[in-house]
Amino acid sequence: MASEWLELHPIDPQRRWLQRAADRVRQGAVIAYPTDSCYAFGCRLGDKDAAERIRGLREFDRQHQFTLVCRDLSEIATYAKVDNWQYRLLKQLTPGPYTFVLEATKELPRRVMHEKRKTIGIRIPEHKVTQALLELLGEPILSCTLQWPDAEQPLDDLDDDRARLERSVDLVLDAGTCGVTPTTVIDLTGEAPVLIRQGRGDVSALGLKES
Repeated sequence: MASEWLELHPIDPQRRWLQRAADRVRQGAVIAYPTDSCYAFGCRLGDKDAAERIRGLREFDRQHQFTLVCRDLSEIATYAKVDNWQYRLLKQLTPGPYTFVLEATKELPRRVMHEKRKTIGIRIPEHKVTQALLELLGEPILSCTLQWPDAEQPLDDLDDDRARLERSVDLVLDAGTCGVTPTTVIDLTGEAPVLIRQGRGDVSALGLKES
């Protein structure tokens, strides 16, 4: 069965389609949706089966770091431990194309944490579609970049691989091209921030060097 394909305006997305998407996520759907870096796979945090489907699509092992996509900073404290200096950095760089690795709280299901480090990636994207979807959903989305295991980079124009995408997910939110540069990843689990991956997000003002 082919997935449902919804075309949204990237700046002023149609609310009825976003409500449809939020309802489908609550029902257990795996979706493809736009962010301010790349397209992403996503599902409801509490849905074990949907999360395992995403893990299978990306061929991830248990060491992979999932990302929790949140609407704002107020959602983060439920799922990740944030000290004052970490909060100041998050406030400075969000919303934007950054992923922050933080120590997970006990509220987060162990199956989505990094198996050894017990961490989670946290993200607050600056994209109208994502922000509106999160608002309607009322909870974070468990997520990872939409990139096939055999591809060299993320999928940008969804029509380029429409058939494969329709076989893989339940719902597609197509808002045009997003780009292929992933987020900048910053590890905040130590005493100071460590740059794990330089991506779309600028960190020049922070003076960080890639580890």
